[in-house]
Amino acid sequence: MRLLRIVPDNTNFDFIRFRRISFPISAVLSIVAIVLYFTHGLNFGIDFIGGTRMEVQSKSGPVDIAAMRSTLSQLGLGEIQLKEFGGADTVEIKIAQQPGGEQAQQAAVTKVREALGDGVDYRSVDVVGPRVSGELLHWGIIGIFVAIGAILMYLWFRFEWQFALGAMIANVHDIVLTIGFMSITQIDFDLTSIAALLTILGYSLNDTVVIYDRIREMLRRYKKMPMTDLLNVSINATLSRSVITHVTVLLALTALLLFGGQAIHSFTATMMFGAALVGTYTSVFIASPILIYLGVGTGRQYVAEAPEQVAVESPPTVPSRAPAAARVRR
Repeated sequence: MRLLRIVPDNTNFDFIRFRRISFPISAVLSIVAIVLYFTHGLNFGIDFIGGTRMEVQSKSGPVDIAAMRSTLSQLGLGEIQLKEFGGADTVEIKIAQQPGGEQAQQAAVTKVREALGDGVDYRSVDVVGPRVSGELLHWGIIGIFVAIGAILMYLWFRFEWQFALGAMIANVHDIVLTIGFMSITQIDFDLTSIAALLTILGYSLNDTVVIYDRIREMLRRYKKMPMTDLLNVSINATLSRSVITHVTVLLALTALLLFGGQAIHSFTATMMFGAALVGTYTSVFIASPILIYLGVGTGRQYVAEAPEQVAVESPPTVPSRAPAAARVRR
C-alpha cells in the first residue's frame, strides 16, 4: 500500500530567492499596520474601556434591531451598539462607560430593562468598571511582552543568539500585522483577542523552531554548502509537515468562523489571519531568510579541511565496465 504524499520527497523549490520581495513587502505592511494603530485605532471592547454588555433574547422571534436601537437611543446613555449574537432572536447590547462609577452603570442597566420590558429574556449582564478595565489592558500588554521575552531567552538557550533574534523579529512581525488587521476590520479587541495574540506567538514559534532545528542539523552536516542552498533544503525538508499542520488548522478555524457563533468570532478571525496565514508566510519567507543577514553560517567557508568534514552529497555513480578486450594486457 502506497503512503499518501502531499508534498513529494524530492521537492526543491527555491524559497530563499523571494527574500528580496518578501522583506520589502513585510516592511511596508508593518509600517501601514503601525500607522493604522495610531490613526484608526482598535475597537476596544468592554473589557478594556469599561461599560456594560447585555445579551438579550426575544420571546417572540426575530428582533427588529432598528426599532430596538431607536428605543434605546432615547434613554440618554450615549452611544449604544447593537448586533445579532448567535441568531436572529438574540441581540448583544453594549453601553459605553457612564460617568458616576458603578452606580451609574447599574442605573443604565435598569433603564434598558425598563425600556425593553418583558418581551425579552436577559441571558447575561456584565458590568466592567474603569479601574478593572484599565488593569486588564495593562496586564494584557505585559503578558504579550513577557511571552516575547521568554521566547527570546528560550531560543537563545536552545540555539544561538542569531536564531533567537530571528525568531523574535518574526514573532513581532506576526503581532504587528495582526494588530493592523484588527484595526482595519474593527473587530472587538478584548480579552479573547489577547488570548488569540498569545496563541499566535506560540503557534508561530512552533513552526519556526521546526525549521530552525533542521537548519542547525544541516549546518553541522554540510560545511561547504552555500547558505541559500542550505536554507532551501531545510525548508523543503519540513514542507510536508508545515502544509499538513497549517491546512488542518485552517480547516478547523474556518469551521469555527462559520458555525461557532458571534461569541468567538473575534478570536477565530484573529487566529485565522495571524496563525494560519501570516504565521505560515513568516516562518518560510521571513524567519528563515533573515538568518543570512544575521550572519549564520558565514564562517563555514573558511574552515580548514578536516577528516570529519562532510561534503555536499551527490548521487552515487556506478563505474562503467570496460570491454573485456580492453582489460587484456598485451
